[in-house]
Amino acid sequence: MSENISPDLRYERKKLAPGTLLSPLPAVMVSCGTMEKANVLTVAWTGIICTHPALTYISVRPSRYSYNIIKEAGEFVINLTTSKMAREADLCGMKSGRNTDKIKKCGLHTEPAFVVGAPVISESPLSLECKVKEIVPFGTHDMFISEIVSVSVDGRYIDSKGKINLQQAGLMAYSHGEYFSLGRKLGSFGFSAAGKAKKKHLPR
Repeated sequence: MSENISPDLRYERKKLAPGTLLSPLPAVMVSCGTMEKANVLTVAWTGIICTHPALTYISVRPSRYSYNIIKEAGEFVINLTTSKMAREADLCGMKSGRNTDKIKKCGLHTEPAFVVGAPVISESPLSLECKVKEIVPFGTHDMFISEIVSVSVDGRYIDSKGKINLQQAGLMAYSHGEYFSLGRKLGSFGFSAAGKAKKKHLPR
């Protein structure tokens, strides 16, 4: 390697086999079913597809108990998790709803969603209510492409100006089989250009 290379890059990159190494990802608790008979599973294979319309997805193994519940109902709720919910999130990803009432076992609480029939997890700081638009099979997992039809947020995270401040919630992320609490804020979208914008308008 070159003697002039940055110290931060002094090690050669190693080639690995293809794998699901994109991270960190949100560890979300997906609630499904009804208020009377609810289930929850934890997934990390989730994300945003489109802004308008607001589209998201979750990828679920067909063998999971929640798979058919979501497929038949055509709706579910993505509940963001916090570091305080780490143990509950992990259990809901390990246990099956076929033989365990995970909501009761974890001491979680549910409440009605605004639009869909699936319940919201009360402990979640923010919940995305989703309606399934398409199910795409991909091998080990099927992708539920869904429209976000409503969002609910814990009022404590909305300031006097109506801005959502989820950095105060202690959101949790998943990375290579481990859970992490999100760290300090590094900047806001567009902050890298803020200085340039100010300089551009300085009098000459």
